[in-house]
Amino acid sequence: MSDLPTMLRARLGLADPVPVEFQRGDVHEAEGYDRQRIEYRGLEGDRIPAFLFTPRGRDTRGGVVVFHQHNGEFHFGKSEVAGEVGDAFQAFGPALARRGVAVLAPDAITFEDRRGAVQGVEPDYYDWLQHYNAMSYRLLDGDVLMRKCLDDAQRALSVLLQATGIDGRRVGVAGHSYGGYTALYHAAVDARCRFACISGAVCSFGTRRREGTGITLFEAVPGLAREIDTHDVLAAIGPRPTMVVSGTQDKYSRDADQVVAKVTGDFITELRVDRGHALDQERFDAIVAWIGERMSDR
Repeated sequence: MSDLPTMLRARLGLADPVPVEFQRGDVHEAEGYDRQRIEYRGLEGDRIPAFLFTPRGRDTRGGVVVFHQHNGEFHFGKSEVAGEVGDAFQAFGPALARRGVAVLAPDAITFEDRRGAVQGVEPDYYDWLQHYNAMSYRLLDGDVLMRKCLDDAQRALSVLLQATGIDGRRVGVAGHSYGGYTALYHAAVDARCRFACISGAVCSFGTRRREGTGITLFEAVPGLAREIDTHDVLAAIGPRPTMVVSGTQDKYSRDADQVVAKVTGDFITELRVDRGHALDQERFDAIVAWIGERMSDR
């Protein structure tokens, strides 16, 4: 598809990126990096909390917005990227900041401190319902959750650029699973993303439908599969450098190699392992190293 960004923006009613006012909070000092709480407002006036990781004792060479995973754990968001809770192989904030990369890790809508009933990192029985309602209430209004999530993603990138003053040529997005879907679509529609790392989230609609794999509520856009497929979204990122990480036993990236093969050009770095969905040391290290390489002079 020749102009997917324009088509998808129009299809969703997604506004162009805008400057975003933000507030800085407390700073936590750690070995090799500082972590600061940042807050800003979304399109609907909702509060969006995030952690900003910046290197200590070395120059900041660039930056990345890291979108957290889903994993059915709505009580985990930015704190999992911080390595405070959850899976140690989701702790990209500290690992990248120690390599000279600034990282902004926002809470996605209905996760961690963006839940309506409770905040923090303790689960609540109705967490799932809030996530479901975030989609269904918008559908009732003729809107979709993807528009909200991508608008949030654009704001996160704006905040990262404004808060750090980093070179706009060295800024991108990354995520695993739910975060990977966000990074995939965000990079496709926002040319400010100079690179994208997408893990556990590249799979064709046909394969997911055939195998009965759940579709994220984020992608529940009526008629979307009639207009585009995953390889179209991936192709729209090119020629900007893109890393696709997948597992042969991962239902969420079952045919990632076939999807990549449909994309022309040589902008994609592919890492495919004979394992499942959850990240491991090999994939975590490879992602951190690849993002670090994007910070070099070009």
